[in-house]
Amino acid sequence: MRRPLTATYRLQMRGPQADPAGRSFGFADAAAQVPYLRDLGISHLYLSPIFTASPSSAHSYDVTDPTEINPEFGGIEGLRELSATAREMGMGIIIDIVPNHLGVEDPQLNAWWWDVLKNGQESDFEHYFDIDWNPDNGAGGKLGMPVLGQPGDEDKLELREVDGELLLAYFDNVYPVADGTASGIDDNVAEVYDRQSYRLMYWRDGVISYRRFFSVNGLAGIRQEDPMVFEHTHRIIRQLIAEDLIDGVRVDHPDGLSDPFGYLNRLRDVVGPDRWLVVEKILEVNEVLDPRLAVDGTTGYDALREFDGVFLSREAEDSMSMLALQQSGSTWDDAAIHATQQQLKREVAGEELSAEIRRLARAIRRDNFSTAGSQVSDEDLRTTIIELVAAMPVYRADYLSLSRVTATVVAEMSRRFPSRRDALDLIAAALNANAEAKVRFAQVCGAVMAKGVEDTTFYRACRLVALQEVGGAPGRFGVSAAEFHLLQQERARLWPKAMTTLSTHDTKRGEDVRARIIELTERPTDFSEFVHRVTSIVPAPDSGTGHFLLQNLLGIWPADGQITDALRERFRGYAIKAIREAGVHTNWVDPDESFELAITDWAEALFDGPVTSMITEFVGPLARGAMDISLGRKMLQLIGPGIPDVYQGTEFFDDSLVDPDNRRFIDYTARRQVLDMLTEGIDWEALTPENFADRAKLHVVHTGIAMRAEHPEYFIGGDSQAVYAVGPAESHLIGVARGDVSAPSATGIGVIALATRRPLILEDRGGWEGTTVTLPEGAWLERLTGRHFHGTVDVGDVLSQFPTAVLVKQPAVERDV
Repeated sequence: MRRPLTATYRLQMRGPQADPAGRSFGFADAAAQVPYLRDLGISHLYLSPIFTASPSSAHSYDVTDPTEINPEFGGIEGLRELSATAREMGMGIIIDIVPNHLGVEDPQLNAWWWDVLKNGQESDFEHYFDIDWNPDNGAGGKLGMPVLGQPGDEDKLELREVDGELLLAYFDNVYPVADGTASGIDDNVAEVYDRQSYRLMYWRDGVISYRRFFSVNGLAGIRQEDPMVFEHTHRIIRQLIAEDLIDGVRVDHPDGLSDPFGYLNRLRDVVGPDRWLVVEKILEVNEVLDPRLAVDGTTGYDALREFDGVFLSREAEDSMSMLALQQSGSTWDDAAIHATQQQLKREVAGEELSAEIRRLARAIRRDNFSTAGSQVSDEDLRTTIIELVAAMPVYRADYLSLSRVTATVVAEMSRRFPSRRDALDLIAAALNANAEAKVRFAQVCGAVMAKGVEDTTFYRACRLVALQEVGGAPGRFGVSAAEFHLLQQERARLWPKAMTTLSTHDTKRGEDVRARIIELTERPTDFSEFVHRVTSIVPAPDSGTGHFLLQNLLGIWPADGQITDALRERFRGYAIKAIREAGVHTNWVDPDESFELAITDWAEALFDGPVTSMITEFVGPLARGAMDISLGRKMLQLIGPGIPDVYQGTEFFDDSLVDPDNRRFIDYTARRQVLDMLTEGIDWEALTPENFADRAKLHVVHTGIAMRAEHPEYFIGGDSQAVYAVGPAESHLIGVARGDVSAPSATGIGVIALATRRPLILEDRGGWEGTTVTLPEGAWLERLTGRHFHGTVDVGDVLSQFPTAVLVKQPAVERDV
């Protein structure tokens, strides 16, 4: 019998060509871990995209055939076998779908794209893609693709015959030749090329005639608003549901679609009312998920911000701001973050996404049915669009719950910049037409937000890099206990089946790395002194870049100081990616090799140089406090409102940074062995600190998930209430109570999770002495240790063995009279 949805476990699928060593993780490999995951307590496997993608892809978000289960993973038969294995053990499967775009990096791998290149507007698949065929598209009305390495490289094209098919070749890249446009390889290449429906453009010209995923040229947007496209791309999903192979769907980036609201309504019809449906919707800190969406909630970036933020020592804000100012020239407070985001969004819109801005401007002209703005020049219109898009405070504002956002931003801009009023009138008139311009405006806003904020600002800001995750609000410096509890109660009431997460395939730092960095807020003075000592001895090539990277390095530095070659290589790769994303001294387009070499040499000097022992000494207490945070935060996630996801491998302590680092293969044998130890019983007091960490985290995960499976009535549909301590250390305890909302608040509570905040400061102040917590009436079993409590208890007693606890109310014992 299928288990209720209580906890998911994310698995990253990949084929053998995606790994230099030829290793893979397909459906058979996932099936081999089902017994372990069942025993861990997981109810559902949550698979990364399973449709056919580029064989070399390590993530499979570049789907090339959305109608086929990836043969690299085992194909449809492999998925059926995995589903059968899961079903036999009472588990289910959640899949990750990619409705917004398809991979076109290698056109031959995508039959639909290849057909469009070959047949142009006569292709049966032309309407599948969001292509601009207008004569003013910059490519003469043809499909412009940014391919050529140099202007005038058209003379390097050649005709080549491959497997009996005549192709146009540009070095290793090949493109189809339309039927009837050439007779053989001896034809005049220029004349044949001129007869094709596509144009190969110099890649720096910014002429791109198709909507992309953000600015990724190899991912072409598709038109899910077309009923035929929707049915074709979702046919396989209907089949999986008809065969009862899957229990839910995670939707990647719905904000890129022309009509996310309409799409999700249609998708709900496909999956049915009872299967789980969650969306990768990135919410700004004051933005709510539209309650009219036909989904069960988000994929949890909003929850991640809350769980991280509540463990900060917010008193460190001024110290951390001053240190950031000294190192980078900015405090990176809320005002500085906002200003940087605005500026970078302008730059992204004007440069990296200039093709999208120009297409939007042309749509605004076409959709303007009034005389508004008729005298506005093309340049004024383009710059006003850029300013307006940069000022939008959310990814896209065309959700019903955000109906006044655009009008408010337009009004404020009109007030501040009277010279732009004519252009704003023109834009507003086009948006009111409810046609192409309105859709493109919303899509462009999301792309600019993603590239300007998460992909750039969050790689520059350096006050506390742990806060710089997707959906984060680093300018706010943490979350108060009051805000935290109010948000948990809101999730319990409005989105009880939303996903919650601490690590994903997209997080820039894994949950345990962030916990280590969060601990810097408990030692701000020590951190400042440490930074000045380290940088005076081994100065970074750029102090702001160094401050950003140093925090990340502290997050992964081994507590025992044993630096491996693998760690050096991993951090080197992370550093190069981070500084290119930041785009200050180098970037992906024009990398500055000398600066990049200087950064990697600097990192090498930290690993093996005059400050190496100093770093290890400084990391010691941070690692100790971070372990307390990681365990307590994980327990709050598992017991809190929503459906918790465990990212692969994070049931142990994990030092992963951004992808591809967080997609490494997992040692499931070690985890299975520890789970077996837990079953047999562990003498926790006999463990060394090195052996304690992984066992303790897996114990927390196993115990927390078990609570959800044993007492579903306390979770989905249950209430969430705050638990407070009383005494000198009361602010160091954060607690969540879950229970039956139909019962009076005190009697309905059935599970209580407690966690330690600011553990190093707590240690400095003498611990929990004199601090108590009062449990609701009855007997309570603390499941991590097996001890019983009742009434008012000392927090130090409850948390004597672990920095976290989960207490379950015990049934009343009837006594004979």
